[in-house]
Amino acid sequence: MKSLKKKRRVQVIAIAAVALVLATGLIGYGMRDGINFFRSPTQVLAEPPSPTEVFRIGGLVEEGSLKRGESETIRFNVTDGNGVVQVTYKGVLPDLFEENQGMVGTGSYRDGVFVASEILAKHDESYMPKEVVDALKAQGVYKDPNGS
Repeated sequence: MKSLKKKRRVQVIAIAAVALVLATGLIGYGMRDGINFFRSPTQVLAEPPSPTEVFRIGGLVEEGSLKRGESETIRFNVTDGNGVVQVTYKGVLPDLFEENQGMVGTGSYRDGVFVASEILAKHDESYMPKEVVDALKAQGVYKDPNGS
């Protein structure tokens, strides 16, 4: 009788382990497109990602690089102080988007140009996304807007 109980217990544990592995695999498969890694312009230039990889890039919009109205596509450069990456975007930019301000874009890197599918901008004078602040600090070019 005890051996039958042991067999049942082992079977239940084995089924639970298979179900756990299957559930983890399904969650990972479902999230594969929802996970976007952040990169600074310097990181993108040092190790260019594949054209199919979707990631986020952030930094400051380089002064004098914003080109609007020439076509449906808006072009500008994003920099972290060391690297500069050209960005193209088709769509409406956020109202607060402007030169020398922080931005984060989601898209892919093709033929030396970041093709953005989404652009996010600061929401007040002092806000900058945490990833952008960290990248600028790592490059040694971050300036605190509050002066501290």
